Amino acid sequence: MNFNSKFWLKFSLINLLIVAFLGLLMRYKIGFEFPFFNQKNLQHSHSHFAFAGWISHTLMVLMVGFLEKRGGRLFDSTQTDKKGIREEGKGIRLMIYNKIFIANLICAYGMLVFFIIQGYGAMSIVFSSASIVVAYIFAYQYWKDLKKVDQTSLSVNWFKGAIFFNVISSLGTFALAYMMVSKNIHQNEYLASIYYYLHFQYNGWFFFACMGLLVCFLDLKTTDSPFIKKVFWLFFIACLPAYFLSTLWLDLPLWIYILTVISAFLQVFAWFPFLVILVKTKKTVLENYPFFLRYIILFVAMAFSMKLLLQLGSTVPALSQMAFGFRPIVIAYLHLVLLAVISLFLLFYIYANHFFFIHKSIKFGITLFSIGVFLNELLLAIQGIASFSYTVIPYVNEMLFGIALILVSGIGITAFYSIKKVKIPTVL
Repeated sequence: MNFNSKFWLKFSLINLLIVAFLGLLMRYKIGFEFPFFNQKNLQHSHSHFAFAGWISHTLMVLMVGFLEKRGGRLFDSTQTDKKGIREEGKGIRLMIYNKIFIANLICAYGMLVFFIIQGYGAMSIVFSSASIVVAYIFAYQYWKDLKKVDQTSLSVNWFKGAIFFNVISSLGTFALAYMMVSKNIHQNEYLASIYYYLHFQYNGWFFFACMGLLVCFLDLKTTDSPFIKKVFWLFFIACLPAYFLSTLWLDLPLWIYILTVISAFLQVFAWFPFLVILVKTKKTVLENYPFFLRYIILFVAMAFSMKLLLQLGSTVPALSQMAFGFRPIVIAYLHLVLLAVISLFLLFYIYANHFFFIHKSIKFGITLFSIGVFLNELLLAIQGIASFSYTVIPYVNEMLFGIALILVSGIGITAFYSIKKVKIPTVL
């Protein structure tokens, strides 16, 4: 019996649909009158569930899939030791990871419900704290199993880095929870804690795990280019001081500011040569996939390139103050990473690896979702630039609600036809 990735990924698609629906509800409350639910509570529920229920759940499932693919003996219940005694490795490990997935989903749904009901209340803090404990357990088990995988695989370092950053990101959550419970909230410390958690989730856990999956998917080796191995270390070294890119609005010491600028340059220096290597060595690999998947991965690459360039531009103090001073800019940037890079990459990876049969409805759904992502970023960017001159864009909230409808429709169609049983798959 193989690890049932498809079963767990069905939850991923359902959870992404819930995330999109919460976004739609928030957009409706902004554009129209809807007295039910507190907007701030909805926002907390939306973000926490997106992180735990959609992205973290999906990454954990796909990373365990990597263990089975590259370290099959870990999951092989028929193996025997030197004395010929049967070892039950597969059953034990599958049981452990299945329990971790179940616990993580319970925490995710707990946060989904209780953040809506009470905001940062007792139960929501219990579930969010429990989700961190689950992340620690996964980190311990996965790190231990990762040591038994072929260490020549370049994905191993990326996954180790992802686990490391996921663990240290929790410090920001604990600081935030303490401030909420003690009611001792200082604006700078509050924002610094939020950005600390977001940075090491977005640019650490999410990004490094996705890169590990990408390296595995493309079967990258140092023989393709010696620079590929250096890319990991450049991003890893840069990720730590890059946190201060989110706190440039603070009065930072000069040496920290210099480190921050260097980290932004390092990431650009690592990414663009890496992209050139991929185009030169792996272009033919992607040509074997449907056009809509090639379009998605191209979109992801362009979005991430833009993200790094925007990051580099934010090191200019005047631009940094302007960016962090206007909420639409911050929201656009966060969604650029969460939707255009991470979410679309995960959808690409799921369907490129044929976890679900692809037919016309799924192609349409994913394409529609990606169009919604693009329009959302475009309108938020226009709104953010217009806010510099305090220009109000007419009907912007109504348009953003319409785009949210496109996002919900796209992922709704994708999820429905992926989960629905298909007797005869359409030939790609």
